[in-house]
Amino acid sequence: MSRAWRHERAYSPVPVTRLSARDLLTEAIAGLSQRPARTVLTMLGTILGVGSFVAVLGLTATATGQVSDAFSVQAATQVLVHDAGGSTSSDPGQTVESFPIDAETRITALNGVKAAGVTWPVGGGPTTVTASLRPGAAQHQLAVAAATPGYLAAAELELSDGAALTPYVESHALAVAVIGVTAARELGIASTSGAPAVFVDGVAFTVVGIATSAARDPAAAATIYVPASTARNAFGAPLAYAPASMLIWTQLGAADQVADEAALALRPDRPELIAATHPPAASPTRADVLASLNSMFVVLAALSLVVGAVGIANTTLVAVVERTSEIGLRRAVGARRRHIAAQFLTESATMGTLGGLIGTAVAVAVVVTVAVAREWTAVLDPATTLPAPLLGSLIGLLAGVYPALRAAHIAPLDALHR
Repeated sequence: MSRAWRHERAYSPVPVTRLSARDLLTEAIAGLSQRPARTVLTMLGTILGVGSFVAVLGLTATATGQVSDAFSVQAATQVLVHDAGGSTSSDPGQTVESFPIDAETRITALNGVKAAGVTWPVGGGPTTVTASLRPGAAQHQLAVAAATPGYLAAAELELSDGAALTPYVESHALAVAVIGVTAARELGIASTSGAPAVFVDGVAFTVVGIATSAARDPAAAATIYVPASTARNAFGAPLAYAPASMLIWTQLGAADQVADEAALALRPDRPELIAATHPPAASPTRADVLASLNSMFVVLAALSLVVGAVGIANTTLVAVVERTSEIGLRRAVGARRRHIAAQFLTESATMGTLGGLIGTAVAVAVVVTVAVAREWTAVLDPATTLPAPLLGSLIGLLAGVYPALRAAHIAPLDALHR
């Protein structure tokens, strides 16, 4: 062996240590698989965080869309018509009735109208109602409204017992009543069996139905409805300070046209006596409230993500302490600081990514299940759903920065001595 060759071997440079992306991912998966229980429990924080984030936003968007659509459809298919002649009367005690007797027939003949009816408060306001004429019977001040059968149909009255007012009842001016469930409870009436009676200012009405609610009449549960013809005979026509009004239920898209045609259809001789209200536009206040609710839920979901990040950071830091000897051995055989840091960063990012994927899948399943169970339309914004697994990766990556730096700065000799 020549001296030159021995000199060349003695001073040949040490080859640079490299860690390929494939080897890095393999080492990270191997490190995670050594402690599967801990890995799963650590991922659980990210699963809950990302899952809560996606589920909260999805459920909020689904519920908001459902409620908003319900209100929008209801407002877009409702027209209110008022007796303008009664509101301008100089004598509040005067009885006025600008609506013709055949008002329902005239309005339902218009294109796009599903149902329509007239109503007014009997006596102009709360009326004395009792469930018995016996001396000492409790007297209640309740809202009593005269209503045509078309009004209850337009209001979409829901009944828990009995039947609604019918055209036969209206045409024959029968003394019957449909009472709201709250009014029935106050009067001590549980059902229509036995034909219970209520007495409105001493006039007897047989209860034929009990109503729970109405889509277009929020006061239905606390109101007693009597036929308009019967109310006119027993209590007189509507008063000037509490005039009659008409509720019209239209097909979607027909409300504006019906509102324009209503006055002329009802009173072609004096259309100024009738005032129709067009469906309201979308309320900016409602939009602001919904935006505030969404912001609050986003904050709650973000807190869930912080909890998941703290879990990954804690577990990764414990792993660094437990694997100090392994880190020292890797450094002794040529691993550089950046290789050690990259390995722990990859492990934490892998846990975050897997947790993000599982959490997103679980959240989507929850949103769809709730929507199907409630017969809603599931709303999932791709802008928040698709990047959710990457959000898990980012959480894992950020959570592993400090443990990775700490692992990278462990001296090989000190590590091997432990």
